Amino acid sequence: MQRLRIRFRRGEELKYISHLDLLRLWQRVLNRADIRLAYSEGFNPHPRMSLASPLALGITSEAELMDIVVENWSSPHNFTAAVERQLPTGIEILQTYNIAMTLPSLQSQVTFSEYQIEVATDKSREAIEIIFGSFLKKETIPWQHQRDTGPRHYDLRKLIEDLWILDWQQDSVTIGMKLRCDSNGSGRPEQVAAALGFTGYPKSIHRSKLYLKTG
Repeated sequence: MQRLRIRFRRGEELKYISHLDLLRLWQRVLNRADIRLAYSEGFNPHPRMSLASPLALGITSEAELMDIVVENWSSPHNFTAAVERQLPTGIEILQTYNIAMTLPSLQSQVTFSEYQIEVATDKSREAIEIIFGSFLKKETIPWQHQRDTGPRHYDLRKLIEDLWILDWQQDSVTIGMKLRCDSNGSGRPEQVAAALGFTGYPKSIHRSKLYLKTG
């Protein structure tokens, strides 16, 4: 068997499909490409494939990571060539490489995510930079997120590593965010934008990078 890690881009065409639907899409693609996935053992076997830090609906990305275990060995180049012919519009493989079977699970290795988020604003670039500086100096930022099971209270500041301006226009700003994404919690860019005082849902959210413990 062989364990492969795939880094891929997810575009506008597929930003509204769910995590489970994306996994099903990949299974169909791999099946059409004649890639034989390995299956888990037990009473309910399932394909040995996993996505790192699944995206919420409406977010695009150039930093998606997926691990799969296949039964028959092939070079990353040949694998990519076979699979690319079956991919729908909206997904593009950026890199494929071998990783050791003994490495911990992909999700357990994720530490941070970087996002590019565009929001409407009437503030100047200088005013926004002052807001960021003041925000990052805070030790705690109590926050509440409404879930189906009720409100969840937590410290939003612990989930924010850094904030910066990528681009500023007269009526909008594109913000870079490095947010925690591990077993202790995951920062959500739209909630950080709301905490910063930007009203309305972001015009766009794009994940640009994932950080792993293994680099």
